[in-house]
Amino acid sequence: MRIWSVHPRHLDRQALIACWRETLLAQKVLVGETRGYTRHPQLERFQAQADPIASVGVYLEALADEADARGYRFDRTRIRVAGAEVPQIDVTEGQLALEWRHLRTKLAARSPEVLARWQNLAAPDSHPLFRVTPGPVASWERAVPRETGPAR
Repeated sequence: MRIWSVHPRHLDRQALIACWRETLLAQKVLVGETRGYTRHPQLERFQAQADPIASVGVYLEALADEADARGYRFDRTRIRVAGAEVPQIDVTEGQLALEWRHLRTKLAARSPEVLARWQNLAAPDSHPLFRVTPGPVASWERAVPRETGPAR
C-alpha cells in the first residue's frame, strides 16, 4: 500500500489509480469494514488524527480532483466523509524526498514522458492534506532498510 505524500499531479496514471484504490482500502480499514491491513504503517498518520475518516476523505477528494482534471472518472460517492475541514498533517522533507526518489524510479520504468515533465523539479509539491516540515524519513516508512546495528 502506498498512500503518496507527493501531490497527485506528479503521479502517472498507474500511480494515481493505484493510490485511489489503496486509499479506499485504507478508508475501509479505518471504518472497520475489513480485518486486513489494520496495522499497516501507511495508516499511522491517519489514525493519529482527531477524525481519521474525514482526513482520508480530504485525501481522496484531492485524488478525485486530479482525476477530474485528467478526464478520468473516480466515483466520489465512495468517499465516506466529503467536504470536511481537517487540520493538515505534517510530512517531513525526508519523507517527501524518499517518495520523490521512489516515484521517479517507477516513472523511469513505466512512464518516461511523465518523468520528463518533472525532470528539473528537485522537490515535489506535497498532497494538499500535508504540510511539509523539516525532518527525516517518517518512522512508519518501510521502503528503506532500517539499521539493525553494527555489522559483525
